Amino acid sequence: MEQGTARELPKLTDDRVRTLIELSQGGDLSARDELVIANQRLVWAVVQRFLGRGYEPDDLFQIGCIGLMKAIDKFDLSYDVKFSTYAVPMIIGEIQRFLRDDNTVKVSRSVKEMARQIRYTRDRLAKEFGRQPQINEVAQALGVEPAEVVLAQEAMRVPASIHETVFENDGDPIYLMDQIADAEQDKWFDKLALHDALSRLPERERLIVYMRFFKDKTQSEVAEMLHISQVQVSRLEKRILQTIRATLK
Repeated sequence: MEQGTARELPKLTDDRVRTLIELSQGGDLSARDELVIANQRLVWAVVQRFLGRGYEPDDLFQIGCIGLMKAIDKFDLSYDVKFSTYAVPMIIGEIQRFLRDDNTVKVSRSVKEMARQIRYTRDRLAKEFGRQPQINEVAQALGVEPAEVVLAQEAMRVPASIHETVFENDGDPIYLMDQIADAEQDKWFDKLALHDALSRLPERERLIVYMRFFKDKTQSEVAEMLHISQVQVSRLEKRILQTIRATLK
């Protein structure tokens, strides 16, 4: 199915989605098909984030649909979250696993060289300071921006799925995408690809967005990288998302 066709599909109500999930998990193939068709727009929205990597959009779409079907099979109806909130990390994870396993995500020679220089500089500064250097100290020693240091380090890491639990209370998991979900979630995901909104953010805020929503880092990991508290990251993240939404209205 072409992307334009997928965007014109009617949306199901939350109650209808839950009914179909229950039927599908009970073996009703027609209910499963209806869910897959109704959520193709969501799959296409996720696929946009992975274009330009040497694959046809339709191929990535098919992989994304596998993640969607896994989400249908695994969704716990006791979750107090929208199905789309649960499905997005599953779709992203399936595409990321495909790209990782197919070994087609290449890192440029310049990025590899930057990563090598970062490792050497970090080791040298650690001996000099008697502690691990901060990102801005490494960047200053290399004469580059802190964001370049972070991006080079992250580019050398194996991609990981953001389908991970960031908090769990009495067996009720909260996933990364749960923290940014709201009534406008589908619309927000569609518009997230607009680089103009992100380019208007200050450097540190762009870095937080990149690490949290593109590199799947937890708030604690981002706090450690930026040498601030997790509470500060949480507050900044909330303000950033409000700014992006206001820009995209």
